[in-house]
Amino acid sequence: MDTILSICLGIGLSAACGFRVFVPLLCLSLAALSGHVQLANGFAWIGSYPALIAFAVATGLEIAAYYIPYVDNLMDALAIPAATVAGILLTASTVTGMDPMLKWTLAIIAGGGVAATTQVATTKLRALSTATTGGLANPVVSTAEAGSSTGLSIIALVWPILGFILVVLVLIASTFLIAYVGKKVYGLLKRTKPEPVVSAGTPA
Repeated sequence: MDTILSICLGIGLSAACGFRVFVPLLCLSLAALSGHVQLANGFAWIGSYPALIAFAVATGLEIAAYYIPYVDNLMDALAIPAATVAGILLTASTVTGMDPMLKWTLAIIAGGGVAATTQVATTKLRALSTATTGGLANPVVSTAEAGSSTGLSIIALVWPILGFILVVLVLIASTFLIAYVGKKVYGLLKRTKPEPVVSAGTPA
């Protein structure tokens, strides 16, 4: 049962990485320092004060950067690989009672996959916001993302099974969102594409 709970915890935190990369790491560091979470072997450094300070600074900078026009879109490009790596790290650091090879396989496929999928969905949403509102709605999107990352991280730490259920719902919503936004952006690009100029033929 402990192994199942640790898997649910890791996947829940990994999904939260898709909204903000460093928020789940900060929450896990706080939980480990307080003794609420027992980290897997080799990951005790996450529950150290230097790591806590580093995650806190990184979290503050990341959240602030998403409120700066144009920088937010640049951050999305960087966040996809960063979220994937963080998702793998979070799952590997929380899963206990499992063979190392199985654990890392799970961390890469589930942890990294969930984080990447969620991040791609938020990137698509920001692209739609930028295309339709000129970026005016991006701060609202950024606030929702930061809140979602914090909320999902806390739920995963306190109620891992509930967090896992929410992850399933997030993945379903992300899949539909990616498809929907892709169609919308394609439609916008198609409408703004200039019509080809046809030269009138010379009469014989």
